[in-house]
Amino acid sequence: MAMAIAVSIFLLILVLIVVLLLLFCKPWRFFFSSSQTRPIKVSDVERPLISDYMDTVQNQSNDSPRNRFSEGSHLQAEGNFSSPRKQGPVSKQRLPSTDAHSSQDSNLALDAISDLSENVMVGHTLKRTLVAKHPVEERKHARREVPNYGLPLISENDSPREPMLKDITAQRSSLTLEVISGPSCGLRCSLLSTNTSKLPVTLGRTSPSDLLLKDAEVSGKHALINWNLDKLKWELVDMGSLNGTLLNSQAINHPDTGSRHWSEPVELASGDIITLGTTSKVFVQITQFADCQIPLGVGVASDSMALRRGGKKLPMEDVCYYQWPLPGFEQFGLFGICDGHGGAEAAKSASKILPEMVANILSVSEKRQKVLSLCDASDVLRDAFSQTEAFMNHQYEGCTATVLLVWADGHEEFFAQCANVGDSACVVNVGGKQIKMTEDHRITSHSERTRFKETGEPLKDGETRLCGLNLARMLGDKFLKEQDPRFSSEPYVSQVVHIQKASNAFALLASDGLWDVISIKKAMQLVHQVRDRYAADGENLAEKIANFMLDEARSLRTKDNTSIIFLNFDTISRTECKICF
Repeated sequence: MAMAIAVSIFLLILVLIVVLLLLFCKPWRFFFSSSQTRPIKVSDVERPLISDYMDTVQNQSNDSPRNRFSEGSHLQAEGNFSSPRKQGPVSKQRLPSTDAHSSQDSNLALDAISDLSENVMVGHTLKRTLVAKHPVEERKHARREVPNYGLPLISENDSPREPMLKDITAQRSSLTLEVISGPSCGLRCSLLSTNTSKLPVTLGRTSPSDLLLKDAEVSGKHALINWNLDKLKWELVDMGSLNGTLLNSQAINHPDTGSRHWSEPVELASGDIITLGTTSKVFVQITQFADCQIPLGVGVASDSMALRRGGKKLPMEDVCYYQWPLPGFEQFGLFGICDGHGGAEAAKSASKILPEMVANILSVSEKRQKVLSLCDASDVLRDAFSQTEAFMNHQYEGCTATVLLVWADGHEEFFAQCANVGDSACVVNVGGKQIKMTEDHRITSHSERTRFKETGEPLKDGETRLCGLNLARMLGDKFLKEQDPRFSSEPYVSQVVHIQKASNAFALLASDGLWDVISIKKAMQLVHQVRDRYAADGENLAEKIANFMLDEARSLRTKDNTSIIFLNFDTISRTECKICF
């Protein structure tokens, strides 16, 4: 009996243990599937993973000027979305919220949904707003980050060409200051509004004033003149001078007499008279380049001729330019061509520095009067080349330089004189007579071989180059000039040509790209033919001739950059001063 009771208790305990195991393990769950479980479709597997898409967006953002995704957000996305690729597409993941990054970049283009539906799997793609917003925001920032250099921004509906050209023209103004009374009477200086490196202009008794007045009544730093880019006006400011500054007999000093505070800016106009102290008076002349009218026809044409070398890329290293009038001198103009080698930077520098040097030299009244009285600018041109060479700091780049200085005598007659280094040439035709105004400075030219003999270092037989160059004279190339003293920047200066009224005169300046395929005689014949054909076109004639000569060089398959400036002394051009390269 006792044995039966013990067995019953044991069986009961065993049953309880089995029941507890069944309740804990729930084996029946293997025999029933959840009605809510969605089977995996092939379309779900074929959909791109979010990590793939994030990689694509990351690559796009790296190409844009500004990376929209921070390094931290990229790593977080990589951590969240890389594991489903390994484990299978059945795992459900939520996209990371962008709240953590919204404070870092308010323009973040990621427009992900922070609370996705349960039906959205990892393999599903994001909304299109992720793609659509990003380029738009990038374009907005790209437009905002481009420097406008003082020019107004152009809206997307505006034409980007015309407004910018008008604004640049409006900013070009020439200021000339001439002392008309006092101890420094006759002193003069000129500059352009676009030459920001020389602004503002200071007037005073001590260096480094730009207009240095040797007058005891003038303060060391008395006044300054600056160009107001917003108003497009020249403005005068008293710099707290002791004896004051008058503009047309009206004081512009600070109202607190006895103070050394600067005055408020006062606008200047052409014809104003500035009085510094009591005796020194400065006459103001302002020329707006928008109103500039060149007293002769001008045509400019230029082409890199890249296709002439079998389609190979041929960089443009020519720079052609002209200025009429030179800053502060209505009767003077300068026309020039620079042909670079080893790059275009030396040619660009020379085209900017040479006109400035010529204008600075002419600002000295004695030198200017000498040119006008003797009809000879040889010293001016030589000094301008020498000073330009000194200012240029190009060790391994150089350029040729050909400039034609033209001035009027006030009776509708002109004088022209040329200076050059290198092989760009200028020819003037007066009354049917052609006059070559330049000298060829190639190593093989007779003039250079003669010069080498005179220096005691003649060329060897068959030698056609020095240090790899076929030119013996140029601007720049400082390293080569240090290696071989036969290289020079000394220009050839022509005789002055007097161009009388109705002499049917013209001038042709061109880089060696033209002269390599057309002789001077042939070029003169072509000019005469085009002039006769288009004689009725008036002021457009010079431009047509320049383009015709360029087309002729192209048809003859020149293999070098070609730049042409044509001057017609029988017509008046309304083309404004410019630089082309």
